[in-house]
Amino acid sequence: MQKNKTMGTVLLLGVFLFGFAVWGALKPADAQSQSERRSLAQLPEFSLSAFADGTWTGDFESYTLDQFPLREQFRTLKSLLSLGVYRQKDNHGVYLADGFVSKLEYPLNEDSIRHAQERFQFVYDTYLAGTDVKPYLAVIPDKNYYLAKQNGYPALDYDAFFSSMRESLPWAQSIDLTGSLTADDYYRTDLHWRQDRLVPTAKTIAEAMGASVEEQFETQTLARDYYGLYYGYAALPVKPETISYLTSDTIDHAIVTNFETNRTCAVYDMEKAAGKDPYEMFLSGSVSLLTIENPNAKTDKELVIFRDSFASSLAPLLLDGYAKITLVDIRYLPSARLGSFLTFTDQDVLFLYSVNVLNNSETIK
Repeated sequence: MQKNKTMGTVLLLGVFLFGFAVWGALKPADAQSQSERRSLAQLPEFSLSAFADGTWTGDFESYTLDQFPLREQFRTLKSLLSLGVYRQKDNHGVYLADGFVSKLEYPLNEDSIRHAQERFQFVYDTYLAGTDVKPYLAVIPDKNYYLAKQNGYPALDYDAFFSSMRESLPWAQSIDLTGSLTADDYYRTDLHWRQDRLVPTAKTIAEAMGASVEEQFETQTLARDYYGLYYGYAALPVKPETISYLTSDTIDHAIVTNFETNRTCAVYDMEKAAGKDPYEMFLSGSVSLLTIENPNAKTDKELVIFRDSFASSLAPLLLDGYAKITLVDIRYLPSARLGSFLTFTDQDVLFLYSVNVLNNSETIK
């Protein structure tokens, strides 16, 4: 009897493995993983030289892992087992709390914060000191500020984090954003904030800089599901979201100049809204240098924002108070080269960075 059970188990395992092998060989290769926002490996072209040096076998292994039948379902099963059955608090740093998927940002990386502070100090010493610019600093709290500690997860010492940034850059007036945001102002499956809920935050920033925010915005919503970055990390059956964006006469008539492409465009890039990461619709995503001009401005004030991706959705809301807004991303444009592109005179200058970037600032140049 025991022998028959053993043989039966081996037979079932063989049928399972053979069946999946045949299925994997016959099914068409998927081009994209929507949840992971990446292209999947394709069957590599065979050659004797690639086989001899191991390139082909490595590529083939990546192909079989990416194209395994029911891959997404198995990823989801693993996450459900880890969190639901084995009672793990997180799955590779990703956790679910209050209906939000978030990724732990812990511990506080003092070397990274110091690096960011040194680069900002370099910008001030090299370009801003001795001018009439008015510098400001606003640190964007990450989603964990509102979720992690409250749900029993390790969290940064945010008081120490914010104090360090303020005290190391005494020449910049600090703007506190924590009171103008809640967890609901962030996407449930992504790290970014939601533009359609950012008017109070925009007003907080504008008022601190002596500018205004247009109060009449209309909300538009993309007609597609949005799966944020953490949706792919979590591999959990979380409902997709939608992306809403704000329009106004000022935003509709604004002229955006992208200095990477040397082309003008609209504030919202609807081609990228239909792409794999719809959040890139805001000012065309990661661009090292661009300007937004307001031809209907009632002022000649200008604003320069040193920024990460969070500013792409916030900057359009500040247009009412400025004739021109320049966005600079020194993760892509080294700060030592700024003098070739910008002249600082009497602008408002805002250093607007998220906790996520400051705590992982090796890309700031």
